[in-house]
Amino acid sequence: MFSADTQVDLFLRSIYLAPLALLWVILNVRIVGLRSFSKMTAFDFVVTVAVGSLLAGAVTVEKWPAFLQSIGAISMLLASQFAIAKIRIAFPRAVGIATNDPVWLMKDGAFIDENLKATRVTRADIYGKLREANALRLSEVSAVILESTGDISVLHGRRPDRDLLPAR
Repeated sequence: MFSADTQVDLFLRSIYLAPLALLWVILNVRIVGLRSFSKMTAFDFVVTVAVGSLLAGAVTVEKWPAFLQSIGAISMLLASQFAIAKIRIAFPRAVGIATNDPVWLMKDGAFIDENLKATRVTRADIYGKLREANALRLSEVSAVILESTGDISVLHGRRPDRDLLPAR
């Protein structure tokens, strides 16, 4: 790629390709926006992981075409994410295509066993999340919700506003 000497070539690739690929990602994120690495939807998370993998691959390639393919794929993934976000805004009914609905796991201190089973979440998982949220009594837990991103939200204390809760 750079020189005939393999060790010199490895050294030069690490010096040039890593910053070049990283600058490419930064440029793309500046164009597409900060949402690029959000985790608002499962699709956002997949794009984040894929971009990281492609970035790692781009800095270890042996030939220029492979480097260009990696950074081109990064651009296309971010452009696709941008397009899907715009479609979700323009066509609210399209939201269901790119996102999952939140799922109630607990309501008013009671577990919803059918939802736990369907989402493969255990009571032990919930207890851990309740401890993280500093919930002290199950009776004070208004809701535990598995978000569309895979995160678990715990709402405890006073009754939350209905706008904060997903449709049942």
